[in-house]
Amino acid sequence: MFSTVLNAQVRRDWWAELEKHPKVDVLVVGAGITGVGVALDAATRGLKVLVVDQQDLAHGTSRFSSKLVHGGLRYLAKGEVRIAFHSAKERGLLMEVLAPHLVSALPQVTLVGPDTNLFQKAAVRLGFWAGDVLRLMAGTKSSTLPRSRFVGRREALALCPAANPNGLRGAFVNFDGQMIDDARLVTAVARTAVGAGAKVLTYVSAHQVTGTGTELVDEKTGARLNISAKAVVNAAGVWAGQVDPGIKLRTSRGTHLVIPAHRLGNPTGALTVPLPGSVSRFVFAMPEQLGRVYLGLTDVELDGEIPDVPDAPKEDEEFLLAAFNRALATDLTEADVVGAFAGLRPLIDSGESKTSADLSRKHAVLESETGVISVVGGKFTEYRLMAQETVDEVIRRRQLPAGPCRTHAYPLVGAPGHCESQGKTTADHTGLPESLIARFGLEARTVVDRATIDRPLEKVAGLDVTRAEVEFAITHEGALGADDVLDRRTRIGLVPVDREAALAEVAAIVAEVS
Repeated sequence: MFSTVLNAQVRRDWWAELEKHPKVDVLVVGAGITGVGVALDAATRGLKVLVVDQQDLAHGTSRFSSKLVHGGLRYLAKGEVRIAFHSAKERGLLMEVLAPHLVSALPQVTLVGPDTNLFQKAAVRLGFWAGDVLRLMAGTKSSTLPRSRFVGRREALALCPAANPNGLRGAFVNFDGQMIDDARLVTAVARTAVGAGAKVLTYVSAHQVTGTGTELVDEKTGARLNISAKAVVNAAGVWAGQVDPGIKLRTSRGTHLVIPAHRLGNPTGALTVPLPGSVSRFVFAMPEQLGRVYLGLTDVELDGEIPDVPDAPKEDEEFLLAAFNRALATDLTEADVVGAFAGLRPLIDSGESKTSADLSRKHAVLESETGVISVVGGKFTEYRLMAQETVDEVIRRRQLPAGPCRTHAYPLVGAPGHCESQGKTTADHTGLPESLIARFGLEARTVVDRATIDRPLEKVAGLDVTRAEVEFAITHEGALGADDVLDRRTRIGLVPVDREAALAEVAAIVAEVS
C-alpha cells in the first residue's frame, strides 16, 4: 500500500518521476467520479495508472449532483429494470462496505392530502413496494435502509415541518441513500486510488490524445511532458467529445436551489413532490450539511457549447419554487434562495428525438479510431460498476496482465476496513464536532491531530467547517488553493454570501500551510 496523501509536493514529485519514466499502463483523462473510479479499479488490479484533469477533482458534473445514491425507482418506472437493479446493488455496497461514513439513509416523504386520488396513492405505494423488493434483491439490510411505510399526519410534519398541514392525512415514506457530499466522495475515491498506487494530477491538461498517449501540460507551471500508455481512457464526462471528437452526447441541465434549512423548519426528511402529469418524475427538498436544504431538480436539454461552470437560470428557479410551493404551508420566494447550482448530465445520443428527461441513463464503453477507450453516460451511483466494466474492456482489448476486480470489497479511506482505519474506533471521536465525523468517518481524529494551525476546531467564519478541515484539504486532499477548498472540499462556496465571509480566513490558512 501507498500513502493516500495528495498535495502540492506530491504533485511535484510525481511530475518529476514521470519526466524520468513517462510510461504508464493506463492513462485516464478526467478526474470526476468516473475517472477516479476507473483509476481505483485499475490500480487495485496491479496496473500502473495516471489520472489527469485540467481542473480540480470533481470540478464538473460530479460536484453538482443531487447528492443522492439512488436505488433506481425512477428507472424501474420507465421499464429499465437492469439499471434499477444495478443501482440498488451499488447503493448497498456504498452504504454497507465502501463508504458507510459518507452515505446514509434519507427518508423521502410523499404527502397524502385532500387532492391525492386513489390512483396516485396506489402508484406511490406500488412504486415503494417495488423499491423494497429491489433492496431485498440487492441484499441490502433493512437496518441500513428501512422498508417503506405509511406514517400519520404528526410524523409527516415532524419529518417535513414546512409541509401544508391543511387536509394532510399522512405520508408515504421510503428510504434512499444520501451522500454527505458528492465532491467529498470523489475525493475519497481519488485518495483511495492513490493509496493503491495510482497517480492523480489535477490542473494538468491533455492535448492531442490518442490511444497510445498524449502531451500533458501543467496548467500551474506551463511545463510540458509527453506520456505514453498501453491504454488511454476518456472519462471526461460532458467534455468527452473534446477528448474524442467521435463521441456524440446530448447534455441536460439539472438545477438545484439552496435554501436555509430553518426556512423549512429544519427538516430531517426529503419532501418529495410529484410533478403534475407524471408518475415517475418528482422534485425534492433535501436536508443537507451546513444548515442547508437543496431543492431540485430540473431536466432541461442544453444546446451549444458546454460551459465550464453552468449557470442556474431564472426560469429554473421559478419552476422549482412553483413546484414546491404546492406542498408548503407558506410559499418560498426568491428572497429565500441563498444559492443555486446546475450540473450537466452526459447522455448517450441514440439519434432518437426524445426529451432529455426520457433519455436512458445507460452507460457505454466505446473505442475510437485512434484507439482511445471512452466511458460515457451513466449515473453517479453506478460509478464503481462503470469503472469495473471499463477496466475489463481495457484489459481485454489491450491484453494487459491484471488481476480480477476488487473494488466491490475495497473500502474507501475513512471507512471501516480501509487499511488506514486499522486500530481506529468511534471512541476516538470524543470531543469532535458531529459534522467533522460525518465528512471524514474514522479519519476525523487524524484531521485534527495532524493540524499545525492555531485553533484547529474553531469554525471558519462561523460556519460548520473547522479550520483543521481547511488545512487537511491542502495537506492531504489535493486542494491547491482557496477555490478548491471553498468550492469542492467544503462546499462553503455554494452560498455566495458564505463564500465571501470565509474567503479571507481560508486564504490565510492556505498560505500558512502550503
